[in-house]
Amino acid sequence: MQLFFHENTKDNTFHLPPEESKHLIKVLRKTIGDKVNFTDGKGCLYSCIIIDDNPRKTILKIDNRHYIPDDDFYIHLAICPTKNTDRMEWMVEKITEIGVHEITFMYSEHSERNHIKIDRLEKKIIAACKQSLKTRVPKINQIRQMNELVQDKTFDTFQRFIAFVDKENDRHLIQKAEADRAYIILIGPEGDFSQQELELAFNNHFLPCSLGKSRLRSETAGLVAVHTLQLINQIKQL
Repeated sequence: MQLFFHENTKDNTFHLPPEESKHLIKVLRKTIGDKVNFTDGKGCLYSCIIIDDNPRKTILKIDNRHYIPDDDFYIHLAICPTKNTDRMEWMVEKITEIGVHEITFMYSEHSERNHIKIDRLEKKIIAACKQSLKTRVPKINQIRQMNELVQDKTFDTFQRFIAFVDKENDRHLIQKAEADRAYIILIGPEGDFSQQELELAFNNHFLPCSLGKSRLRSETAGLVAVHTLQLINQIKQL
């Protein structure tokens, strides 16, 4: 099965932009009467029929709608962007495939970068959703100060974690996280969080956690955190 993305599917018919039209008709060689699967990125899966195979403006008609329910849990990754943007883009792509619900980039005391290109990352996310057959597009937020984020009352009902490197911090995330919860986990920059930032997080009920014995790059830590939280919830269903 191949999955395509189109945000505005309120009407029974809709047309694709030129780039998507060309890919569908010229590359995949679809024609009038062929069925194509689409999602709006909000949980709906649409079975559509091509009614006009114009490679510049393909028109489709919705034949069937199917709503995919929300997960019983919610993973919010808050991470300091790396100096190398390619690594961060790779991480965003992979955690979308694994199953993240929300991403916030942070600026902390030891951060190497204080800006990101949201538009570019959103394109990476949509491409990853299409590839991994996901009907929900994760939310991605503009960069925020770490000190401000940890004091946000929005997360009062979340399980809150902060991952950092310390020999005393030896309890793995998988030992602390509970299934069927909303989570937020903080991942610091290559230089890790400062002691003052750690204390502020602890004072706001963020629990320290380990992601394993190895010293991980920031983007690897983000990937491990999302996978671990997904795994906890998948095991529960077995």
